[in-house]
Amino acid sequence: MAPFTCLLFAFLASLSMLKDTHLFCSADPTDGFTDVPLTEYNFEMQWPYNLNLSDRYSNTDGVRRLWVYSTDKPFNPTTTTKPRTEIRIRGYDYSSGVWQFEGYGFVPNGTSGTSIVQIHRTTYPATVLMLMVVDGQLKFYHRTLVEPNIYDRWMRVNVIHDVDSNKITVFVNDVQKLEIEGNGPNAFYFKCGVYGQTDETYYMESMWRDIRVLKKDG
Repeated sequence: MAPFTCLLFAFLASLSMLKDTHLFCSADPTDGFTDVPLTEYNFEMQWPYNLNLSDRYSNTDGVRRLWVYSTDKPFNPTTTTKPRTEIRIRGYDYSSGVWQFEGYGFVPNGTSGTSIVQIHRTTYPATVLMLMVVDGQLKFYHRTLVEPNIYDRWMRVNVIHDVDSNKITVFVNDVQKLEIEGNGPNAFYFKCGVYGQTDETYYMESMWRDIRVLKKDG
């Protein structure tokens, strides 16, 4: 084999090795965004109204654990919605611009039929996005697969909502997994936790850490 050909093959092989070891740089979902300040005030809790918060929520060393049972009460006595233990990001409702939720989520084996991330609207229809756990898969509502085999591992979840362009993009572990149209203008806010939906299991749980809300610069 000619020396030049050998060098070419060696160069291509080295590129392949670099790619396999993830040394190539790629854009981070948060590039061009700025964090908004969050304190505990911004983490508004919703949990079964007849229980203490500590019965369905803990925060240990920055890991927020949220759980609920399908037989639990809703979060207030006047609603007919299903049981939930959720964090509602308070103080950052938005109706324009480009906003982002980021969090590292963990779902234990056995949890199914529950929403773990929402973009909520202030008027009907109630949501523009639900990321749901369905039999170990992360789905957009019950329809579109977002990420397979999610049980018992931490995932970096980034949800970007471009209100003006009516576009929502979801990344899991820095890989774009979903891009959809929204359902029009409104005021919106982010939520995460567990909220029973269709065919929910008796016990539902998710854990979250390093939750951030970001806004597009400019």
